[in-house]
Amino acid sequence: MTACKTHSKEFFGSNRRMIRYAAQFCLLLLSCLLAATQALAAKIENVRIWPAPDHTRIVFDLDKPVGHKVFSLTGPDRLVIDLDNASTKADIESLSLNDTPIGKIRTAVKNGSDMRVVLDLSSKVQPRSFLLKPNKQYGDRLVIDLVYKEKTSKPKAVTQPAANPTGARDIIIAIDAGHGGEDPGAIGPGRVREKTVVLAIAKKVQSLLQKERGFAPAMIRTGDYYVGLRARTERARKFRSDLLVSIHADAFKDHRPRGSSVFALSQRGATSETARWLADSENSADLIGGVEGSLKLDDKDKVLAEVLLDLTMTATLSDSLKVGQSVLRSMGTVNKLHKSDVEQAAFLVLKSPDIPSILIETGFISNPREAKNLQSSSYQWKMARSIVKGIKEHFSKNPPPGTLLAYQKSQRDARHYVVARGDTLSAIANRNKVSVGSLRKANKLRSDTLYVGQRLQIPRS
Repeated sequence: MTACKTHSKEFFGSNRRMIRYAAQFCLLLLSCLLAATQALAAKIENVRIWPAPDHTRIVFDLDKPVGHKVFSLTGPDRLVIDLDNASTKADIESLSLNDTPIGKIRTAVKNGSDMRVVLDLSSKVQPRSFLLKPNKQYGDRLVIDLVYKEKTSKPKAVTQPAANPTGARDIIIAIDAGHGGEDPGAIGPGRVREKTVVLAIAKKVQSLLQKERGFAPAMIRTGDYYVGLRARTERARKFRSDLLVSIHADAFKDHRPRGSSVFALSQRGATSETARWLADSENSADLIGGVEGSLKLDDKDKVLAEVLLDLTMTATLSDSLKVGQSVLRSMGTVNKLHKSDVEQAAFLVLKSPDIPSILIETGFISNPREAKNLQSSSYQWKMARSIVKGIKEHFSKNPPPGTLLAYQKSQRDARHYVVARGDTLSAIANRNKVSVGSLRKANKLRSDTLYVGQRLQIPRS
């Protein structure tokens, strides 16, 4: 009996030790697995928020790509962002939420290693998300766009001046400041950013054009936020623009290159864009042949559509080169020109088939001297004045039909006749080979009564 008790104690004592050792081993294994999981977890290194008129963009800077899921909840409105196997070093909950539909940001750990970010919303949004690969400025990024539902995403309409006795419209210039938001563009000495200086110049161009009778400026972006390249041309079309001017600052790996440039679309770029538009059913239904035109492609034979669009692109490219040369010549009075002629490249922002478009490189931000100039307000005004001067010179010679400048040009170009004794309206019309009706209209005559010495405009036959 005593022997049995002894063996029992030895047996149970040995097993308790084994259980204790096994438990310690499991805890050690779990600790190792947790450490390995944490080592593999993605880290949120920074979070940036960019409010825009039609959306708010949230950018998560990551040390590696991350799996994620985004979904909405109601009662109250919230947006939930789940990040797989992720942690954060950023103080997300203290971010500035001014001018955004976000009331508050909350974070929590989910399933031990995942991360949940909850946005309390003050208005309805349509979320969209995507991952971006590393570039020169940033590493991996998760981008969340909150597209406003209750606010219109259309650009603000360009208002026409009330006092215009001719009834003719203004020439609308769409002004596009390149880059913006999380896209700084080129970065020069002293960390000067392209997006900052080109927006300053664009606003000065806007201010100058607002003072010019017959012109109406329209800004593609008005603040520090990003607009997609195709969205820029779409906004210009919604403005019913006569010209799109995209303002940039060049950069090169060598700090020595300097000078201003102007680009128009290359023929190869125009050819590829023609094919894209014809292949895109939505684009094919858009107005082609000028924003004031009424030509549609969706009801045309394919060959005819190709011919019509090709003619439109050719005319648009020709106008782009003309206005580009005028602007380049004017900019040459302010800064050295990098090239004396308008260059051509397949920039996406220039690919509108029905709006003449130019891209201006105001200078090399990688050049210390030009970087300093581009940051100077007085230099920005000089550059803006030269751009506006070039635009005015082009449109004074080539005004779009129906505009105030076209009316003024027709007045300058009209022939004149001074009424002599015995003249009648019909005799003057016959002598100048014009109709009586056109003569009345050109001179705004309410009757056929004339007086000696009266000066009549003779319209072109």
